[in-house]
Amino acid sequence: MRIVFMGTPEFAVPSLEALLKSEHQIVGIVTQPDRPKGRGQSLAPPPIKLIAHRAGIPLLQPLKIKTPDFLDALASWKPDLIAVTAFGRILHAPILNLPPMGCVNVHGSLLPKYRGAAPVQWAVINGETETGITTMLMDEGMDTGPMLLQERIPILPEDTAGTLAPRLAELGGRLLVETIAQLNAGTLTARQQDHAQATIAPLLKKEDGLLDWGMSAQALANRVRGLSPWPGAYTFYGQERWNIWKAAPLQEPTQDLPGTIIGSTKHSLLVATGNGRLELLELQTANYRRMPVWQFLTGHRIDPGSKLGAANV
Repeated sequence: MRIVFMGTPEFAVPSLEALLKSEHQIVGIVTQPDRPKGRGQSLAPPPIKLIAHRAGIPLLQPLKIKTPDFLDALASWKPDLIAVTAFGRILHAPILNLPPMGCVNVHGSLLPKYRGAAPVQWAVINGETETGITTMLMDEGMDTGPMLLQERIPILPEDTAGTLAPRLAELGGRLLVETIAQLNAGTLTARQQDHAQATIAPLLKKEDGLLDWGMSAQALANRVRGLSPWPGAYTFYGQERWNIWKAAPLQEPTQDLPGTIIGSTKHSLLVATGNGRLELLELQTANYRRMPVWQFLTGHRIDPGSKLGAANV
């Protein structure tokens, strides 16, 4: 089959690599434009672009995907099927209707749960114990198309979004090739989603990282895991921002107000929450690297009874 691949971030890399190892011909690749990155804000290519250049495959990086020039270039590749993994934009009818076998998407959740841009992060934030990959035929909605194949994997207690995503991405590559093989053989029947069961996983913003100490210790620990590595969970100790990278819930009750630092152990700081205590195990402050809390406490005096929360003004 002649296949066009559309994808952008690291999550899409295993899908493209799996296709390149398959029997199919990858006739073109579409990815997002280069974007500013890092402190210097110099332009950086998306990971998919690097693979396209290394493999010598024609590449398009359109600013807009509705322009006649882009649609003509895409049509000139004459794809039988378009494979999509984390491309970053919703496709419209002229693209969806172009390939005879449709557009197949690799999505990082067990649809219809967690439709949207951040399914991996929200599954961890919400305390799910399993997730998976769903392949589907795309329509003009946001992850609303008929499902093709689905496979589950566990979310481990210590998983963060950053550790879970690579496992899902590898599974996505394998499931994409399997989906295309079954579609090509005519042995795969699409199943409509139960839209009444749908949940949304919206794109995360930097401000989503601010911890609300009125939440339970378990919910806060899950949030720390789900926000790692980006945008990262944080709080303020007075004017000082603390990025919280690792925390554990303790179900011990407390009478202290949420956000109150109760005390410390040899390895951690204990903070009161809306239900239980949160044990802070790894954090980072301005001009310092990430470090275990025990190491942080050797150079910082933190008084019990002081409060964490939004920056004091």
